[in-house]
Amino acid sequence: MSLIVSISGIRGTVGGRQGDNLTPVEVLRFTAAYGVWAAGNSKQEKAKIVVGRDARISGEMISRIVQGTLISLGIEVIDIGLATTPTTEIAVIQEKADGGIIITASHNPVEWNALKLLNSEGEFIDQQDIDKILFYYDNFPELEFSDVHSLGILIEGIDYVYKHVDLIASLDLVDVEAIQDRKFSVAVDCINSVGAVAIPVLLKKLGVDKIFELNCVPNGRFAHNPEPLEQNLFDLMKLVKEKEADVGFAVDPDVDRLAIISEDGSYFGEEYTLVTVADYVLQHTPGSTVSNLSSSRALRDVTRKYGQDYHASAVGELNVVKKMKEVNAVIGGEGNGGVIYPELHYGRDALVGIALFLSYMARSGMKPSQIRKLYTNYQMAKKKAPLHGIRFQEVLDKIIGHYKDRAEINTTDGLKLDFDEGWVHIRRSNTEPIVRIYSEARTQEKANELADEIINQFFKS
Repeated sequence: MSLIVSISGIRGTVGGRQGDNLTPVEVLRFTAAYGVWAAGNSKQEKAKIVVGRDARISGEMISRIVQGTLISLGIEVIDIGLATTPTTEIAVIQEKADGGIIITASHNPVEWNALKLLNSEGEFIDQQDIDKILFYYDNFPELEFSDVHSLGILIEGIDYVYKHVDLIASLDLVDVEAIQDRKFSVAVDCINSVGAVAIPVLLKKLGVDKIFELNCVPNGRFAHNPEPLEQNLFDLMKLVKEKEADVGFAVDPDVDRLAIISEDGSYFGEEYTLVTVADYVLQHTPGSTVSNLSSSRALRDVTRKYGQDYHASAVGELNVVKKMKEVNAVIGGEGNGGVIYPELHYGRDALVGIALFLSYMARSGMKPSQIRKLYTNYQMAKKKAPLHGIRFQEVLDKIIGHYKDRAEINTTDGLKLDFDEGWVHIRRSNTEPIVRIYSEARTQEKANELADEIINQFFKS
């Protein structure tokens, strides 16, 4: 299998098995290519790059290769160690760095890892810059490394978790006093990654009364499938009920996705993380919202309730951020539990999502299950098909021909078919060698029917 190179980073599997492809040599070559690109854009005397990582078992090994490679290019490396993806993004901004590398494969299983590449704004680089980095990667033998007198330096020991948490607590819509007054009890599942480093610190800063921790040892040994979906969170649901907690929160290994468990132990729904936070923000801040084409219609509904404009982008944090800047959105994100709140920074951030959700609970006096009932109960099916052996664009053309008289067609990102009764979105994954087929309707049966119709007609061998 080839490495997956996209706006979501350089991603592959680590190890000595046949097919593992994120080898030390590949890490070195991509890091060197990125370092040359970043240094070439730098206006500083010595380029500066921030490096952070999640708690994956392979993280420390890859981090040392990354650090050494950047130093060999004469670059100053600020290593913030175990840090969430949004913490690293904020560190790039705070340090006025030329970029950042986050060593994480997000929701992928433990054998995966990745290099997520940031620009000087602490945001993911675009395809044009990826193409430049690939040029340097392809011409690796010609790259110039520093002589011994011009090597970069390594700066360690800066704890950005507390800086990140302090910035969140100072936001106008984060009501620390109201949260303290409610004396909330909160259960958290940190999947034994960097959520365990950051979330307890955040909850204590916000004045949460009781914290019940599950999988909160940052050793990278994931206690379950690391994607924060309902089928992976039964232990957290059980803990919420047993402890009679007011709410439960679960994150993925790098803490850019947030899932919520209601006080009755029910799954709040990852699509409704952004919807609820947006509802709270729109109550206090008029403005546009943005989510990607694979996200629920519920955000559109909430936005229009306040007389504001909703916009859809292509999938991927970079694309959402671009659209948010274009329309000056006050809140945005992705339906996988990714909240982007530009008052803090332009990146998916589960920590700010937690703070805003708790503020909504505190100010409204409502329980999570009561908040959830405020929104149209759309149901979503998230399915996939193998990409190998498929001429993807030819398949999309066939689908367009079949449905052109029955659905509204959108080809911004793969293909989206909008029907009166729901929608289907078909696109290549940015993070796995698969085709994603997402659908949504008022009932789970109809959502499954819409997705299965596409799969059975066009993706069955």
